[in-house]
Amino acid sequence: MKKHFATLLSGVFHPLLVPTYLFALVCYALPETLMRPALPDRWVVMAVVAVFTFALPTLGTFALYRAGLVSSLLLQERQQRAWPLLLATASFGAAALLLYRPTVFDPLLAQMMLGMTLAVLLAFLVTLLWKISAHAMGMGGALGLLTLLGLQQLAAPGATFLIGMMLSVVAAVLWARLVLRAHTKAQVVAGLSAGLGIVFILTAYCRG
Repeated sequence: MKKHFATLLSGVFHPLLVPTYLFALVCYALPETLMRPALPDRWVVMAVVAVFTFALPTLGTFALYRAGLVSSLLLQERQQRAWPLLLATASFGAAALLLYRPTVFDPLLAQMMLGMTLAVLLAFLVTLLWKISAHAMGMGGALGLLTLLGLQQLAAPGATFLIGMMLSVVAAVLWARLVLRAHTKAQVVAGLSAGLGIVFILTAYCRG
């Protein structure tokens, strides 16, 4: 039963789904964070994110599987992850470029997408030598971003609850990866640290 629940958590919070969840929270749970586009038009942002961070990387991985370049869609082996991560990096980067329209989209949106692109690129580079937890990296990035935005919007309804909920989700996902023995503790800690680090470094750079 424990492993079934861990598998469910790993699937629901797959690294390719986390960007869509995160953008949805920023666009709709913390709407005051963004100046543009207007609330009714934010579906355009969600469409870009869903297509370029989930649909295209998923289709790319499936194409690699069909071509025999990866032997499993689960990508459990480190050697299986390089090509899918490289394709994901390109797709995430394309989304960042599309969202970099200062007159149309709030700069925060492009910054978020850039951070995610850097995270996937880092995962690709590390994977060439060592297995790092992409789940933990995604969770670390999401936690860092929502914490920063939540602290800035403490007066907004539900901001504190959102941070607390995110902490619980992160803990649950990290637990799931360890229960499934998909990663060692070191790989999980490294992923979480990398995700948090990218958010804080990029935030400091953009503010500087």
